[in-house]
Amino acid sequence: MTSAYTSSMSVLSTLGKIIPPPEYLRLPSVGVDISDTSLKYVQFQPDTKSGMNLELSYWGDIDIADGVLNRGTVSDVKQLSEAIREVRERTGLETLRVSLPEERAYLFETEIKKGTPFKEIRGLLEFRLEENVPLSPRDAFFDYDILDDEASSDVLRVSVTAYAQETIMNYYEACVSAGMTPLSFEVEAQAIARATIPAGDQGTHLIVDFGKTRTGIGIVSHGILMYTSTIDIGGGDLSTALRRQLGEVEESALTKIKNTQGLIRGIEGADVYEALLPTMSAILDEVRTRVQYWNMRETSREDRQVQSVILCGGSVNMKGLPEYFSEMLGVSSVRANVWQNAFPISKTVPEIGRRYSYGYSTAVGLALTPFA
Repeated sequence: MTSAYTSSMSVLSTLGKIIPPPEYLRLPSVGVDISDTSLKYVQFQPDTKSGMNLELSYWGDIDIADGVLNRGTVSDVKQLSEAIREVRERTGLETLRVSLPEERAYLFETEIKKGTPFKEIRGLLEFRLEENVPLSPRDAFFDYDILDDEASSDVLRVSVTAYAQETIMNYYEACVSAGMTPLSFEVEAQAIARATIPAGDQGTHLIVDFGKTRTGIGIVSHGILMYTSTIDIGGGDLSTALRRQLGEVEESALTKIKNTQGLIRGIEGADVYEALLPTMSAILDEVRTRVQYWNMRETSREDRQVQSVILCGGSVNMKGLPEYFSEMLGVSSVRANVWQNAFPISKTVPEIGRRYSYGYSTAVGLALTPFA
């Protein structure tokens, strides 16, 4: 988030530190994706040889202890700060861009009259905030995007994202305590979109971020995040289902089973398929409900119907997963290419292997911000 509202002068002073002036926006920085269990970071620099693409400078994964975060809420600022400080020590950088949890985001669309002076837009949106989210404007930080919509000559459609002030301040304090300055905060799904959707793409895509403890859902249209939701089922639940079928098996072995047999129905892996299917069906039902809701809401706009599914996240390597989503949703589904807006993988081999790259999609998107 790069802007916010509050009526408190003391908070405005603090906010000036959170949201730096425009000349700071392209400073070298590291993209930091913070989840309940780990912190992933990525940093790019211009490729001096090609003069066109980027090259990967730093990347890594740092474990976060249990209880430091809970569903995106920071419970222990000090311990989170220690993890962020390790990023500084590994990269030598003092500026970063941070992901914010989808679970804590509020998104809504509204309309304003065309021709409204730019300086008045924020004030208009302040009045509509309480109508659409369970937060008082004085307790919220929000940002907005004006949608490119030529269908109407009278109004502009605006997408608004809001967070509780406390949520952002906890992340901010952890960064500052680590000796780092956050240049921006951003919803995970928007960062993922910057990495996984080709630059300039004007289509509507469903992003499924399949993590260990939860599955994030985002709908992006014309490059802007329009909808986000979280399903409290992830790759860990699939491991639990397999253990019920196969007995106590180490996680590494279960990961191999999921990635080599997964959702492929066959004689050899029939027990695996049957064990995974109930959990996958539960995830699919939740995804399908959200897609149907969105498509029904946008029946008058063909360009806003979901056109494809982009799969990413650390648990997305399961064999047969794209085919399963394609068949059950009736929409083309693919695993993400997280590097497509950084460099062509046909010419550049990144240090992060393809199977691991899916889990870095948010960090990659954050790291791409200065170059977008």
